[in-house]
Amino acid sequence: METLKLISILSAALTLIYGLLVFSFIKGWKSLKDFFPAKKVPKTKVSIIVAARDEEENIAKTIGDLIAQGYPKNLTEVIIIDDHSTDRTAAIVLSYAEHHIKLIKLNEDRALNSYKKKAIQTAISTCNGDLIITTDADCRMGNNWLSTVVGFYEENGYKMISSPVAYFQEKSLFERLQSLEFLYLIGLGASTIGNKNPSTCNGANLAYEKATFYEVGGFQGIDDLASGDDELLLHKIAEKYVDKIGFLKNRDAIVYTHAKESLGSFIQQRKRWASKSTRYKNKAIIVLGVFVWVFNISILANFIVGLFFPGFLMITLYQILFKMILESLFLWNITGFAKRRKLLLLIPILNVLHILYIIYIGIAGNSGKYNWKGRMVK
Repeated sequence: METLKLISILSAALTLIYGLLVFSFIKGWKSLKDFFPAKKVPKTKVSIIVAARDEEENIAKTIGDLIAQGYPKNLTEVIIIDDHSTDRTAAIVLSYAEHHIKLIKLNEDRALNSYKKKAIQTAISTCNGDLIITTDADCRMGNNWLSTVVGFYEENGYKMISSPVAYFQEKSLFERLQSLEFLYLIGLGASTIGNKNPSTCNGANLAYEKATFYEVGGFQGIDDLASGDDELLLHKIAEKYVDKIGFLKNRDAIVYTHAKESLGSFIQQRKRWASKSTRYKNKAIIVLGVFVWVFNISILANFIVGLFFPGFLMITLYQILFKMILESLFLWNITGFAKRRKLLLLIPILNVLHILYIIYIGIAGNSGKYNWKGRMVK
């Protein structure tokens, strides 16, 4: 009986702290102001950099969207880096030469762990823009995307800008669950920027000054890790310019991409993302990640023990309900911004699955190898 009481108190404490954490996310999101671009003539030279590997099915659509941008062509440079593609990706890019789409073919004769960082760094070394914007070769964006990002930059003078990314065109329940979970991640990154403690961003929609990139040493010190061209660079810039990092809260700035079709590809993607945590220098972010992992462990542990001692099942139920209500409050704001509130109906399913996912990825993402773009890396 005393053991049950002790575990109840510990579980309640973990749940309360988690609640305070989610409320801080809500506060951070609300502190971000909606951005409405002023009607001014832009002046910033921009280089859009896209690293591509075996993207013959998607690259033409992405290039089409980039060409259709309403931003002045004389201030826009688009560079596609072909990362050793084995399909027609390079040939498709070359067919857009008349639109001044530049192609760089990565030519590394030795195995690397960080092909994408090498691709981006190679492009930056040759580009003409003062503002670097990265996106992915399977992304789609509206015609006002670039002008919105640059307008936000020119109005605020940020060193780095994280902009929203969302999944679209889901074909299954599994993909819709990913969409909801991904919006949570995007909202989390935005809220920590709002709270002046940036933790995460997404390279599919990221902008930073070329001068600042070189000032912080670029990818030096993190170039042996396959992932982290976005988040670890964010941490390097935040270490020096924490007040000069912004999140662009405008629907026109959303970049769209697709969820993973299979569980296997999803797990490989998330293991790659989680692998970045081994290089975090900000101890607060590490503590945050460990706490969330321990909180989810406590829920699973209470459930397993509850199979033998029913009193623990009630603790599990309280934890899950509390977690679900809090996360629903947070996601109400994020899904409203993305105009995807119907996804909230999936919260009861996602909430339970997410507990198992967090526990597994917390271990798998920090150990062993994973497959990325047909390569086994670590």
